[in-house]
Parts: sequence; C-alpha cells; structure tokens
Amino acid sequence: MQDEQFPAAQSAVEEYQDIERQMSQPEVASDPKAMRKLGRRHAQLGTIVEAYQAWLSAREDAEAAKEMAGEDDDFAEEAKRLETLVAPAEEKLRNALIPRDPDDVRDTIMEIKAGAGGEEAALFAGDLLRMYTRYAEKRGWSVTIQSENGTELGGVKDVQVAIRAKGNPAPEDGVWASLKYEGGVHRVQRIPVTESQGRIQTSAAGVIVFPEADEDDDEIEIDPKDLKIDIFMSSGPGGQSVNTTYSAVRMTHIPTGVVVSMQDEKSQIQNRAAALRVLKSRLLAMKHEKEAEEAADMRHSQVRSLDRSERIRTYNFPENRIVDHRTNYKAYNLDQVLDGDLQAVIDSDIQADEQERLSRSK
Repeated sequence: MQDEQFPAAQSAVEEYQDIERQMSQPEVASDPKAMRKLGRRHAQLGTIVEAYQAWLSAREDAEAAKEMAGEDDDFAEEAKRLETLVAPAEEKLRNALIPRDPDDVRDTIMEIKAGAGGEEAALFAGDLLRMYTRYAEKRGWSVTIQSENGTELGGVKDVQVAIRAKGNPAPEDGVWASLKYEGGVHRVQRIPVTESQGRIQTSAAGVIVFPEADEDDDEIEIDPKDLKIDIFMSSGPGGQSVNTTYSAVRMTHIPTGVVVSMQDEKSQIQNRAAALRVLKSRLLAMKHEKEAEEAADMRHSQVRSLDRSERIRTYNFPENRIVDHRTNYKAYNLDQVLDGDLQAVIDSDIQADEQERLSRSK
C-alpha cells in the first residue's frame, strides 16, 4: 500500500530497496569502500522507511477496523483505539523526513585541552576524558587515544581520541549525532587537590569535536605536494622519551595551515596513516562548516577559545550540580554524569536542535 501524501517517503523506500539490491551484488559486496558508502546511506534511509511503513500500517488498520465497525458494533471501540494511533505515526514520519545533519552517522574525533586554571584545569580535562570514555562504553562505542600530553599529577594538558560506533548505525545512533554538541568550553568549580586552604577554584577545559572522515572518503582529496611532514621523537608526561626511535609525525597542510601531530601509534607508518585520517577529518569539517555558512544554516557553533565567559556547561562539585547553559538543563547528579551518565544532558541539546529544525521546516 502506498500513498501520494508523502512522495519523499516513497522515494526513500525506492532508494532503500535499490541500495539493498546493489549490496547483494557480488562485485559490490566484495568492495569495502562501496559497501561502507551504501551501508551509511541505507542506515540514513532506514529511519524514514520504518516510520513510513508504520504510518501506512496504522492507517490501513484503522480503515479496516472502521469498515468492520460499520457492520458490527463490537468493533467500534477497537476502531476508535486504532484511529488514535494514526496521528502519532504521521507526526513521527514527518519528523523523520526533516533533513538531518548528513554527518550524524559518522564517527568522531574529539580533542580535550586544559584551559585556565593550571594543574587543576589539567586534572579536570582528565575527568572529561574519563567521562566521555565511560559514556562511549555505555553506548557500545570504541575509544582510541590518538595523542596525549599528560602531567605528573595525572592530569591532561591535551588529548585527542577517536570515538567510533560498530557497523552502520541509524543516523540518530551515530557518534556524531550525540557528541557534536560537546564542542565548547566546560567550566568546573571545586576545591582543587592543590588547594591547602579549602577555597573553591574555577577553571576550564575546552572540547573540540569534528566528524571523522573515512580513509578513502571521496569528499576530501589531499595532494601529497600540499603536505609538509616532520618526524620527531615521541615524548610523555614531563617531556621524557617514550621510545628511542623517531616515530612521531607532525603533518602540516600547507594550503590551510592545519597541523596534526600523532605519536601514540607504534611506528612512523602508523602515525602517518593516523595523522592523515585526522587531517582529512579536519578538512572535511572545515568544508561542511563553509557550506553551512554559505547556506545560512550554521550548526551549533563550537567555542574554540578557552575564555571562561564562552562556557557551554558548568560542573559544580560542592553542589553536585551540572548546568548546560545553552538549554538551561540543570541536574544534581554530577557524580553520575562524570561516571558516564551523560545521556540526559545530551538529550536536552538534541531536543533543542530538533525543535530548531522543525521550526525551519514549516
């Protein structure tokens, strides 16, 4: 059963079925690049197809029950109940048809940098790293530390991690779909371990996130001539040598000036490959950001300065309170949030974003 009321949904069903046919072809099934691209699109369309089929089913059931109620009064109540299911199914379909961020299904590169506050800021950056790691574990995602510069007290001056989902998740379940809201300045208020007089100190850490590009992503091509690559010795906390070989890589993209350093892999070749992938991800994010600006449809901007006045969230330890300043979300379960129970905070940002997309679609 089809309906002309939602032609975009019907088109999605046709494309979805065509993708399934393509993925069943041996020549496609044996091509990882083609399968990854088709699988990502298949997941994007899956939400629309599911919502469309649910709406068709709800409408068909309601109409059938209504006909039966006309012949037998015993079906009247059931007909009324089924009729109430049609409107919610239609609303869910309309929401599914609203254009999503095309990067939602992508994995994510996250950088955490200690800001104002010295050693206390570095310790807080370490807390954020643990928070995101535990949140990722709860979601079934993997976390790979790509580079890290720590302190002797166990803090983090700066760290870069790759957070990845398994398989081809639906857009709403993608890593970027949730973590894209984490970019900005995170402020902490607590008594530092280095404070002898029990005074509360305010410090900050900055978080930058961008969608990860695939190694063979056609959207970004890098000419080797545009790269300047420096090799140096890896170092750990305090600057001591991690190994005795020059395996760390600093990669500079000359046209844009973007610099990526990678030292945590075991070999220079692995660090080169990891750095190139991060560079592609940065250039992909820059490309999409430029496109968004040109379309006057900018996504939530990320605060790239560590100025405390540009905070997006405050973590208050004395009151066990967390506040998201963009959505006015407030809760008194900071200890649980730092242990990875971050979903409710992120959901407040997702809901605000969905409301914005809804208002733009009307």
